[in-house]
Amino acid sequence: MKLTTVRRLSQLFFLLLLVWFVVVSSPGEGWRQLRGWPVNWLMQLDPLLAAGTALATGVLYAGLLWAAATLALTFVFGRFFCGWVCPLGTINHAVGYLGRRGKAPARQIELNRYRPAQAVKYYVLAFLLAAAAGGAIARLADLADVRSWTFYAAAAAILGAAAGLSLARVVRRTARAMTVATGLVLLWGFLGICFPRSQASAWTLQTGLLDPLPLIYRSVSLVVLPIADALVGNQVSYSARYYSMAGLIGGLFLAIVLANLWVPRFYCRFVCPLGALMGLASRLAFWRVGRTRANCSACRLCERNCEGACEVHTQVRSEECVVCLNCLDDCGEDAIGLRSAVPPDTQQTATDISRRGVLVSAATGLALPPLLRLAGRTASDAYAGLIRPPGSLAETEFLARCTKCGQCIRACPTNVLQPASLQAGLEGLWTPTLNNRIGSSGCQLNCVACSQVCPTGAIRPLSLDEKLGHGEFAKRGPVRIGTAFVDRSRCLPWAADRPCIVCQELCPVSPKAVHVREQIADVRIDPLVVARVDGLRIELVSPALPPGRYAGGDYLVVPDTAPSDLPAGLADNDSGGITLADRAGWADALRTGERLRLRVRLQLPHVDIEQCIGCGICENGCPIAGLRGIRVTCENESRDPHRALVL
Repeated sequence: MKLTTVRRLSQLFFLLLLVWFVVVSSPGEGWRQLRGWPVNWLMQLDPLLAAGTALATGVLYAGLLWAAATLALTFVFGRFFCGWVCPLGTINHAVGYLGRRGKAPARQIELNRYRPAQAVKYYVLAFLLAAAAGGAIARLADLADVRSWTFYAAAAAILGAAAGLSLARVVRRTARAMTVATGLVLLWGFLGICFPRSQASAWTLQTGLLDPLPLIYRSVSLVVLPIADALVGNQVSYSARYYSMAGLIGGLFLAIVLANLWVPRFYCRFVCPLGALMGLASRLAFWRVGRTRANCSACRLCERNCEGACEVHTQVRSEECVVCLNCLDDCGEDAIGLRSAVPPDTQQTATDISRRGVLVSAATGLALPPLLRLAGRTASDAYAGLIRPPGSLAETEFLARCTKCGQCIRACPTNVLQPASLQAGLEGLWTPTLNNRIGSSGCQLNCVACSQVCPTGAIRPLSLDEKLGHGEFAKRGPVRIGTAFVDRSRCLPWAADRPCIVCQELCPVSPKAVHVREQIADVRIDPLVVARVDGLRIELVSPALPPGRYAGGDYLVVPDTAPSDLPAGLADNDSGGITLADRAGWADALRTGERLRLRVRLQLPHVDIEQCIGCGICENGCPIAGLRGIRVTCENESRDPHRALVL
């Protein structure tokens, strides 16, 4: 079997594995639902995800240790992950093949030529890692305490290492090495003096925007699968799924896919930050594609199907080669093969990466988080409607971990979790938030699915006991994600004198957080004029009533001349009269022409903020369309003590 056949089988396997992991992210007890499947395993293979979270938080989430295996294999085989594993790379590969199919060999070779713009992905990588590196800089500033002996010990170690490397002739220019080391020590001390942690604490993880694995997970979970599922009658999900940012997410994915019709593997060659990281590591790869000039006639057919545009026929660029091995099949002269060392007659050329471009990208990345935080979205001007899933870390820590993969959103059984737009500012784009107006309900009381699938711990794993405040967590109480507030200008009982207790009925906690206080109010219509009385039936002269409008037991009538009498409840009404629910003493004495006053028993909802957990079920069920009469905001959430309402 040819190596290219093995590679195609590997690509197909990992693409199907991705689709399967997205499908089984649906919560439930069936074999094809979220019951122990390692749905995050592919993302845990991502070295960029591991590097970004480690820089931003100083901690490497246990599951991301799989990324070390990917990196180790990259040092052996080069960018094998891009050509053999990455699902987005597979889709780009397939569409690019269709785009150049049928074209003349010369045109195919032209499409696969190396372009200087392929260096852009390295600048994207520098930008994204620098945006996360603020966390590492803040930790270094904490360590740079000039009053502590540890600072001077570390400084001596740095200077000693520079001197040792110079004496061992590893570094040729001794003066330059000592100057650089001294400069690093002084810069470190300057950070500690002028930028304490409280001022150097702006960093954010934005790798998920362009990292191909979170990107493909997000696109398949929130766009491709819901569309495909709707076409087959929602066989995967319980009901149709709706996502508020699906248009933008799907548009980006579609643009990435269609760009391959212009240039094969456009995204992989020019944008992909993971490919850039793999490319840097592949410079040291043990096995590489190499060419022997003695057997080469310079026909350039090796470049006809080259997926990396790595200039196989002249100067093999190892950091651009995705190890597709198409060149081995296309070469009829046996001049190309996998080599354990660089062939002596083949020059290995590095990608033209500008030092200035890297520095500008890194400086922009470092400056981005403080600029974004100037809007105050993580401080005093936090958007009240930004409700994070239960188990989410504090906002700044959450943004330092969330990779925007959409796994938690996909796992939510009620579809209430949605990708955020700009509620949390630009850095919070596509992070999970609750939208209680979408989906079948709010956050279910006995569900912790979102906390079980987060690959980076932005949503920490919760047990049901911890979420509900049972057992060992009873003293701490349940996890609160917000608080419901009644809008008296839109609530039906408060604003329109209409009976409604939906929010109180739906409240799932015990004792209920939504409670009611009863009040009797006059209905603002003209008095009812009696025509005749027939048992419980009272015919009216005027006005004409909407049929059934006052049925249900919440409406009462009482004589206008004796309003202190006990009111009688209405069982039903039509346009010409009313039917009492029970016999009233005053009803037998009614005469034609007498007037009745119509009243309503209102149950006015109130919220006990000590009991409310912010689940949003009340808001979801509120019958007011659009802006609900009861709404949940993030106040009093457990993850941030500064938003507590109870002093």
